[in-house]
Amino acid sequence: MIALVDYKAGNTFSVLQAFKRLGEDLVLTDDPQLIKQADKVVFPGVGAASSAMHNLEQRNLIAVLKSLEQPFLGICLGMQLLAQWSEEGDTPMLAIVPVQINRFRNAPKSPHMGWNSLQNMRGPLFRGIEENADFYFVHSYRLGPSEFSIADCNYGDDFTAAVNFKNFYGLQFHPEKSGANGAKLLQNFIDL
Repeated sequence: MIALVDYKAGNTFSVLQAFKRLGEDLVLTDDPQLIKQADKVVFPGVGAASSAMHNLEQRNLIAVLKSLEQPFLGICLGMQLLAQWSEEGDTPMLAIVPVQINRFRNAPKSPHMGWNSLQNMRGPLFRGIEENADFYFVHSYRLGPSEFSIADCNYGDDFTAAVNFKNFYGLQFHPEKSGANGAKLLQNFIDL
């Protein structure tokens, strides 16, 4: 069973539909026990860091998410929430990955919205996806280059497009909106 964490994230429906197209029915839940028992966990996210952290706290999910040992996939804000801190609203995050999130400094305009190519893709999520593949982004804050990066990108500033720390994977882009490359990546996550 794959649990999709329900904390009122904006991209929940599109993530559910992307997995459904791959033949996987996710369980949308904010039940800590169901999340702990899941084989895999998907953590979507769209919106502001402080609101998202407030919603997680209200649902008593912070300790549960930090304790997970199964494969975990954070998407967009779901990736950023894995960090220690975000410049967006000076917000303490889940502190799972020892990194920080900052605003773009040199972007042509913000948010970074649209298709962009990934470089230095590595690890099981990118199996069968060609270097410089395009994925769809919508974000104003970013994780800079990091030792935990498994894919890089540039939008005025270099940034981490995908991260991996232990069992936690995070994607700054939206695989559910990224066509065949996004579907392949989600299938690779299912196959972990």
